[in-house]
Amino acid sequence: MKTALMITIIVFSTAASDVLIARGARRVKSLFAFKLREITVIARRIMSNVDILSGVLMAAASFFAFLIVLSWADLSLVLPATSLSYVIATLGSKIILRERINRLRWTGTFLVCAGVALISLP
Repeated sequence: MKTALMITIIVFSTAASDVLIARGARRVKSLFAFKLREITVIARRIMSNVDILSGVLMAAASFFAFLIVLSWADLSLVLPATSLSYVIATLGSKIILRERINRLRWTGTFLVCAGVALISLP
């Protein structure tokens, strides 16, 4: 029961992290710079962006939940179970980021999850 709860936390915090960081990066705009002045301006924009900071916190939560669950469960069980974060992140991309996700991309997302599930079988 506790393993399932921790895996659920990992899945949702990983997906939330991905979506929040993507939204933040889009709001910051160009992250490509060569000059020191441009780099400092971009760094300031990143450090003041709530989405990016929230995404980093969610990534940290996912990391620590992953460490905790690995202390009592096998990696070969935990890692495949966390592949559901691909589906949740794709849903978040559609709903929150308003991305257009065609059938081929949905099929690919589910095939990745199915492939991960297959390699986790005993």
